[in-house]
Amino acid sequence: MNVSVQTFSPPVMRSSLPIPEDLVFEIFSRLPSKAIARCRCISKLLASMLVRLDFTESFLTKSCARPQLLFAFQDDSEVVFFSSPQPENPEENSYVVAPSQLACFPSSHRLFYTNTPTGGFFCYVVERIFEGMKDSEYVPVICNPSTGLSLNLPTLKSSKRFGVESYLGYDPVSKEFKVLSMETSFVSGQYISVKHQVLTLGTEKLSWRMVECCIPPNSSPTEGYWSSMVVCFDLNSEKFTFVNFMKASGKEMHGSTTLINYNGKLGLPMSEDTSSDYICEASKSLELWVLRDAGKNEWSKHVYVLPPSWKDVVSEYMRISGMVGPNEIVLAPLFQNVPPYVIYYNVERKTIRKVGIQVMEALQGKRFYTFVNYVEDVKFL
Repeated sequence: MNVSVQTFSPPVMRSSLPIPEDLVFEIFSRLPSKAIARCRCISKLLASMLVRLDFTESFLTKSCARPQLLFAFQDDSEVVFFSSPQPENPEENSYVVAPSQLACFPSSHRLFYTNTPTGGFFCYVVERIFEGMKDSEYVPVICNPSTGLSLNLPTLKSSKRFGVESYLGYDPVSKEFKVLSMETSFVSGQYISVKHQVLTLGTEKLSWRMVECCIPPNSSPTEGYWSSMVVCFDLNSEKFTFVNFMKASGKEMHGSTTLINYNGKLGLPMSEDTSSDYICEASKSLELWVLRDAGKNEWSKHVYVLPPSWKDVVSEYMRISGMVGPNEIVLAPLFQNVPPYVIYYNVERKTIRKVGIQVMEALQGKRFYTFVNYVEDVKFL
């Protein structure tokens, strides 16, 4: 007897009204970046959609409309990132923000204020010890505090373990992230940059390549050249250019000088007393130098006199973290402080506001860094 067995599969339920792709993007673009990272692990379909350039650009556009304060707390073993809404024009000194923890990453090397976020990404250095090696190596790492993802970069082509700094930048023309690493040496009594390497992220095989940096004519490292120039690196052409700050201002730049975006132009805020971005209780005014024309080396100088209330609010050395909106300079304590706080100085109204930062008790007393205008970015490096 022949018996035939027929099997039936349950009907597949399909929506008669499929969700348009642009609506799917709109829904996901409203999620936190950490949720986007988790959704990419659910299915290949979601993963392929959420790494597309049109989605990541849409997410970044919305994120840019709500910039945040970013805090990095560091000890000998890890860096913990927090973020909070970025208040603009806080009206009272009692204003307090409660940051949300983003992610933590291992760290065995000190962060520097110069390592400011680029978009939603951060570049810092960790120490790695490879099996069979006696000496450790310091390797640049790109991390995304919002998604918790990180990328270890290849070892630099250098025999030095110290004296190498790396900077992350984004080229809006080619839509590429690049890392510039500079190796310094002690020459004629001061440190100068002697070797320069570039790495392009997103390529199939990450590798460093050497680029040339030529000192401008009539300039010498022994003449204070490196402390009088703004050095610019064009990520598209990978060429260096130089703007002479000392020639226009008559003063040198401190190594910690903060660079800010002042209405679309390069701005250098500093204390009028110390010509650095370190400001103390005794400081009486701030200077803001704005580069009007790089080709002609034209700068304009703005002086902002601090109000009498400055001495009542500040009791330690502060550092300029950046500028929020068109008229507010944000300052943070140079050294660790319990409880942490930031200062908002409105240059138009000449007002000072102190904003408290609520952090977990376990983080009290740790060294912390403050960055302004942080935006979440879900690009996949």
